[in-house]
Amino acid sequence: MATYAIGDLQGCYAPFKNLLDQVDFNPSQDHLYLVGDLVARGPDSLSCIDLVYTLQDSVTVTLGNHDLHLLATVLTDKQANPKDKLEPLLASDKLPAYVAYLQSQPLCVYNTQYDSFISHAGIYPLWTIETALQLSSWAKDCYQGPDAARYLSAMYGKQSDVIIDTKDTQIKFNSIVNVFSRMRFLTQDLSLDFDNKSGIELNNGLTPWFNHSRFKTSSTQFIFGHWAALEGRTTTTKTIALDTGYVWGGPMTLLNLSTNEQITSK
Repeated sequence: MATYAIGDLQGCYAPFKNLLDQVDFNPSQDHLYLVGDLVARGPDSLSCIDLVYTLQDSVTVTLGNHDLHLLATVLTDKQANPKDKLEPLLASDKLPAYVAYLQSQPLCVYNTQYDSFISHAGIYPLWTIETALQLSSWAKDCYQGPDAARYLSAMYGKQSDVIIDTKDTQIKFNSIVNVFSRMRFLTQDLSLDFDNKSGIELNNGLTPWFNHSRFKTSSTQFIFGHWAALEGRTTTTKTIALDTGYVWGGPMTLLNLSTNEQITSK
């Protein structure tokens, strides 16, 4: 039995299947974590989500911004961005099942066996793992419940402050979604910066979320995707960036949680 995690698929089916073949993935014994952004920008989002759906008993997805955007597109009858190349997926007769499946997936998970926290964009430095899991569960109730369309339709924008203790459930929802699916750099007061997507060499008063002192002494491993410009590089051994930007010309990366070995697509 093996446990794996793979970075952002973004509609790139061939390297995804190649990685599973390289490790001889056995759905009856192995488990796979996908850090999010299953769909959008690549050539075959339909095949990606179809395979994940087929393997769903052996797969856990932590939703990324593109997955949430797909939910918003479908549930609010919003026009899809042509750059996302989602037309075959949106035309599939299995779309309702795929949407329901994504709605059942969390924003973050914690694997106790390997002391590993997994999400699309990371974890807010001031949140404990227990707090993060509770907030993820609360947000999931929002995007899975009867008011899902309302929450998803208003989750965009640049709400940079992370506000959890509020009676405004939309503000709370947006804060949680922004941390788990959009976070990269933080300001000095730990607000989110949405404008900068470059690598860690940026130095204009911003700092990568994983540069916080908490992560320099952590025994927990934090596995994330979302930030292709990092090219798999972070500043600590316990923060592992798996989005190596296949859709932008890089490799796709798989991590074996039991050995910490990384394998790239052929």
